[in-house]
Amino acid sequence: MTTERTALVIGATGGIGGEMARTLAARGWTVRGLHRDPAAARQRRSDIAIDWVQGDAMNAEDVRKAAIGAELIFHGANPPGYRNWAGLALPMLENTIAAAKVNGARVVFPGTVYNFGPETFPRVGEDAPQNPRTRKGRIRVAMEARLEQAAAGGTPVLILRAGDFFGPSVGNSWFGQGIVKPGRPVRALTYPGRRDVGHAWAYLPDLAETFVRLIERSDDLPRFARFHFGGHYFARGVEIAEAVRKVCGRPDLPIRGFPWPVVYVAAPFVETMREVLEMRYLWQETLELDNRRLVAFLGAEPHTPLDQALIATLEGLGCLDEAHRNTGAAVARGA
Repeated sequence: MTTERTALVIGATGGIGGEMARTLAARGWTVRGLHRDPAAARQRRSDIAIDWVQGDAMNAEDVRKAAIGAELIFHGANPPGYRNWAGLALPMLENTIAAAKVNGARVVFPGTVYNFGPETFPRVGEDAPQNPRTRKGRIRVAMEARLEQAAAGGTPVLILRAGDFFGPSVGNSWFGQGIVKPGRPVRALTYPGRRDVGHAWAYLPDLAETFVRLIERSDDLPRFARFHFGGHYFARGVEIAEAVRKVCGRPDLPIRGFPWPVVYVAAPFVETMREVLEMRYLWQETLELDNRRLVAFLGAEPHTPLDQALIATLEGLGCLDEAHRNTGAAVARGA
């Protein structure tokens, strides 16, 4: 006899939300997605078995109805383009917490490194002080504090923190918008940070697999559980761009600096640019996430070899022409 398990994924059209939906569905879960336009969402995620429900994450009743019968709610909602975090992020989370409480569900939440200031660098553990230097960081700290409060009130919470995302459906990310240009073969690369400082990246399929392995051991988790995901860490941050060169078979591809001066000029007039500028310190200081607690709990962290992960990412972003695709396949085989 099998027991049907249901998860509500909020943000299933996004990068990590989509990978969570895919991984849960592959494990036999019934996955629901909440979206204002289910038809458009269904078309966008046609390769994943998701039961789409019409609704808005800003509407508490919509979230409550979508969560009926769910034993977990994955909260992957993010204001698009860094815009209006103060007005959207916390209210959406409150609706998720309320729905989880009513339905007896666990809240599962992807954490970020925005919570930390440079005084905690270079290697950051789960219990490091959270003294953010940015508005977005302060909002993220408030979100995790609210989740901890919800856990104290009886709602189980799982947080898994990771670095910058890359993956086949990464979309709006530093990799997909900064290092390469989606939808066209790689002709040049951009690296946003200081090339000699360390930077942490998370391959989304590995991150989703880690979430699900933790969920599968939910009976062993404390009511408020927080882990750090090591992912792919580069002691020289620019190594990720150099690795893209390798899988493309183009060691001569130029690696350019990010146009930070343009961002400074535009910041007073464009909200997205102001938010991007606030995050610059994360590209100027070494930051590595300490995953020892996670490894001790799971035994190992899921980890796709870098070449394979980059090839899948570039393929998904439409950045490989036929010549690059053949080169990438050879690299993946170790030829």
